Amino acid sequence: MATSPSNIERPSWPKRAVVTAGMPYGNKPLHFGHIAGVFVPADAFARFLRDRIGAANVRFISGTDCFGSPINEGYRKLVEAGEFDGTIEEYVRKNHEAQKATLDSYNVSLSIYEGSGLGYAKCVHQLISEKFIEKLHENGHLRKRATLQFYDAEAGTFLNGRQVVGRCPVQGCKSEHGYADECDLGHSYAPEDLIAPKSSLTGTTPEMRPVENWYFDLPAFGGFLRDHVARLEADPEVRAIVPKTIKEFLVPPVVYIKNDERAAYEQIASDLPAHELREPEKGKQSFEIEFADIEARDAAREVLTRAGIRFRTGKTLVPFRITGNIEWGVKAPVIEGLEGLTVWCWPESLWAPMSFTMAVNDQMGLPRGSWRDWWCSEDSEVYQFIGQDNLYFYGVAQPALIEALRPGDILAPGETDHPIRQTNLVANYHILFGDKKASSSGAVKPPTADALLEHYTVEQLRAHFLALGLDQKSVGFKPKPYLATEEELADSRVADPVLKEGALLTNVFNRLARSCFYEAQKNFEGYLPLGAVSPAVLDKVNEVLRVYDATMHRVELHTIMSIMDEFIRWANKYWSDGIRAVEKGGDDAMRRQVLVDSFFLLRVATLLMHPVVPAGAEKICDYLSFEFDDFFSWNYDFESFDELCSAGEITEGRHRIRELPPRFDFFEKHPSQYK
Repeated sequence: MATSPSNIERPSWPKRAVVTAGMPYGNKPLHFGHIAGVFVPADAFARFLRDRIGAANVRFISGTDCFGSPINEGYRKLVEAGEFDGTIEEYVRKNHEAQKATLDSYNVSLSIYEGSGLGYAKCVHQLISEKFIEKLHENGHLRKRATLQFYDAEAGTFLNGRQVVGRCPVQGCKSEHGYADECDLGHSYAPEDLIAPKSSLTGTTPEMRPVENWYFDLPAFGGFLRDHVARLEADPEVRAIVPKTIKEFLVPPVVYIKNDERAAYEQIASDLPAHELREPEKGKQSFEIEFADIEARDAAREVLTRAGIRFRTGKTLVPFRITGNIEWGVKAPVIEGLEGLTVWCWPESLWAPMSFTMAVNDQMGLPRGSWRDWWCSEDSEVYQFIGQDNLYFYGVAQPALIEALRPGDILAPGETDHPIRQTNLVANYHILFGDKKASSSGAVKPPTADALLEHYTVEQLRAHFLALGLDQKSVGFKPKPYLATEEELADSRVADPVLKEGALLTNVFNRLARSCFYEAQKNFEGYLPLGAVSPAVLDKVNEVLRVYDATMHRVELHTIMSIMDEFIRWANKYWSDGIRAVEKGGDDAMRRQVLVDSFFLLRVATLLMHPVVPAGAEKICDYLSFEFDDFFSWNYDFESFDELCSAGEITEGRHRIRELPPRFDFFEKHPSQYK
């Protein structure tokens, strides 16, 4: 049986919170997927938390990922084409500044947006990277491993990341964009398993040469991760895709061999480490051999390779690479004499939000140790907004890395009473372009976030992105200017799906706000009348506040949009029905009560829409003549407008508001949408 809204228990919110929004690579502008899939949802939640628990208690963290092979490749190609003549740092900074400008244009209210290799944050991030790695080594969780790495003999250089292109070797993965040790769908594997590798530098097949690096012993944390995923599964507010994806890696190491290689396998089966053979299921093209641990599987891989037997590996816990030898990167500390290494971009991007928190606190003049108030305190929470492709790194590697620091933390020597806490993962599914997965490096090129602003307002897009329901499934973004046929573009009867939520803003919400202001100007001398709100209105508001609060606790942003659609329409109808009754024969007292109630409904609607459409909501607040910090706060009883007014602001039971110009819009359409 469904829970009645009146019986919904108000959720408990933390005293402090960190919200993160991932880190876009510093090699390109932001496309619509960055904005729609991560940044706008994270911004809406961060803005809500500021209103709910106080702006001083929230850190909204992101920045440009300055390192990694995509950046090296992007820079190399531009330089070779004669399209860029600066340093790689200048290349990253240019892209970083463009990204920041885009985020600003979408009203993404970050506490900090710097770069892991830029400015003051670079210095902090270098320090934290060194300390994090040293603590992992001190606690006995790093292993020095000699592994094979791709080497381009023609170019005379080792290859990293996206300098190698092939097919993903993980069983069941269809990605044609496999790189040195991970594919574009987030699967990790040993470099030597990549199928049909080619150097992006010369187009030749690279050699494999041994190199020494540090690896985190991720397989040793299998037991911890199983307990961790059990806790996640027991939490009804954790999105199902999070534990589901983590569990895919908590299985024994398996090798898949094609059925037509069965005879060759049987000839060398006795040379393999102890394993269990599983016959193929009906219709399957491969049989499986399962091993007790990753060392046995890796030994088997060598035997199978020498025998010329084709195979694929399955998802499992493998050692997590910490360092590499790419020149442009965070410098790794020298441990046990291993020098000249840099940190692989994935692990350092996992602890970068901690670095950014420290950096912004430093810039605010807070003590260096204050970062623990956000990351270690039991009355604080960290909410990380990510795309589903990155769940291996955030859901598998990151929890184990955080656990591996115990009983200490990054900067404190020895043990600490409050180690770094595990984070809350808010994982979104893919946002499709039409019905296809779009990627700036793939065949289907998505529009940039900036290009969309040539057709839509920021608030139309924010409302639409939040309504898509990416927490439930992959959803298509279908902007008419990009995907419609010429006939459909010319036909005004063909609706643009992107404008559905915008119509709530430009029509219904505008009408409610304008009606209240114009009535106050016409019949109440430009004042907002104060007084008791009708019981029916109070009941409606209390119900909406309870449901909204509980829904935000689950971070179901598409449901927030449904709640607000119903509430704003209800409020507008309440005004329309009330004023119609007044005009048919009501008295001055009745007119006053309708306006008292409607302004109160407008106040609540504006507060609750503030995370979604901040500019328009703040414009309403400004014309109501209230301070933002007071108006956008949940620290009230929500019984009337009077509680927002100090004694000096009230004149004869009314509050002075700004005069609204004729035909004024708090929420405007894009110029291209007018006939």
